[in-house]
Amino acid sequence: MSSTFRSLSIRNYRIWFFGAFISNVGAWMQATTQNWVVLTELTENNASAVGITMALQFGPQLLLVPFSGAVADRLDRRKVLLVTQSLLMLLAAGLGVLLVTGQAELWHLYSFALGLGVVNAFDATSRQAFVSDLVSNNQLSNAVALNSASFNSARLVGPAVAGLLIAAIGSGWVFIINAASFLAMLGALTMITTTHVRADSSVKRESQLRQLSAGFRYVMARRDILVIFVMVFLVGAFSMNFPVMSSTMAVEFGRGAADYGLLSSILAIGSLTGALLAARRQAARMRVVIISVGGLGIVSLLGAVMPTYWLFASTLVFFGLATSTMLTTANGFVQTTSDPAVRGRVLALYMAILMGGTPIGAPLVGAAADALGPRSTFVISGVAALIAFAIGMTWLISERQLRVRWDHGLQFTHAGRPNVGDDRGQQVETLTAPIDVLRREPELEDPLKTHWDSAPQEGPPTTGVIPLPKPNIPRDDEESDGREG
Repeated sequence: MSSTFRSLSIRNYRIWFFGAFISNVGAWMQATTQNWVVLTELTENNASAVGITMALQFGPQLLLVPFSGAVADRLDRRKVLLVTQSLLMLLAAGLGVLLVTGQAELWHLYSFALGLGVVNAFDATSRQAFVSDLVSNNQLSNAVALNSASFNSARLVGPAVAGLLIAAIGSGWVFIINAASFLAMLGALTMITTTHVRADSSVKRESQLRQLSAGFRYVMARRDILVIFVMVFLVGAFSMNFPVMSSTMAVEFGRGAADYGLLSSILAIGSLTGALLAARRQAARMRVVIISVGGLGIVSLLGAVMPTYWLFASTLVFFGLATSTMLTTANGFVQTTSDPAVRGRVLALYMAILMGGTPIGAPLVGAAADALGPRSTFVISGVAALIAFAIGMTWLISERQLRVRWDHGLQFTHAGRPNVGDDRGQQVETLTAPIDVLRREPELEDPLKTHWDSAPQEGPPTTGVIPLPKPNIPRDDEESDGREG
């Protein structure tokens, strides 16, 4: 099997992958239909209502962080997913019945979106962390990228099919079909065999707030992850409001539901390409995240000035490529470099940052579309992404002491240990770890270490008390260089 699809050689992951693909097709059908119903059936092209729907759907991701991360770390993730997927199926079926019978009103959609957000707050965190239960740590980056490929492959099919089904049989039946698609995921979860590592007694005695604070302190001590969180927040809040952006642009060009669904499928061409390229890489690299968010900013501004539907649609391929590359690589970086004992809580924070920006950005983007026109949404996306790019580059230059030079080809270097790498006292680096890690001696598993690093952590995901940084305590085997512990 090629290196791109190497994780599919693992039975549990293979079952998960194909079950998730079928479920993802239904989810994309539902997402496309939901926003079209709000925009055209329950309101008269009110983009602000679409923004409010998205805010209700993604707001719980932020508010429920203290609970969703702890659930992912302490409970059997497979059983958690069986519960959450069942609830999502019931929600889709309920709204589908209301739409089919003609009883649905706008407040029903708002309530559905809120319920979807509450369940997804637990589902998304456990689903992301569950991948680490299915594959070994050296396969994790590839598995995360293939998850994104599955998600975006479904995006090629789901929105386009949804557009056709809305016109052919009505929006309510799309929700009912999505409810049926959850059977594939539930079936896959019952076939998967994993061993749940129970939390030790010390974790059980810890309060929810104490566990969450441990995750916060871990992230605060990892400035590389902090930078990713800032970039992801900006992109999530202002660039990932595609339902608002695409639906209003479809109306701007005088197009209907089928052409609106087609825009999402075109976007998915780029998204799938980005995910597959990420799957080929051996490691999730920080510079890839930064470069891709810069590309997203440029493509967003180009999309804002496209004069025709098809020229606009062509830019969405690159929009999807940049977004998928950034998010897949950021997700892989966070997962593979986090300590397994706190991985669930870190992922909960990551998902909260990614999705929690939507309640802020979506209503603002929707209001901008109403007041300034649909094209303003892509201008906002471009500006936010370029600000994120500037933050990432500033961190690379200052924290990593990034230097670009030509020596038989373009090379990126930073100041490493003296006399390592070349006669300039620098070493070539792929930017997968902070400079303080590279300066240390190789023993990364030293139990006495007093600071966090971003070297990939080996071993199965476990739960336990997280040793927190102890600042300003020098070690005998480590030179005192004034950096934080």
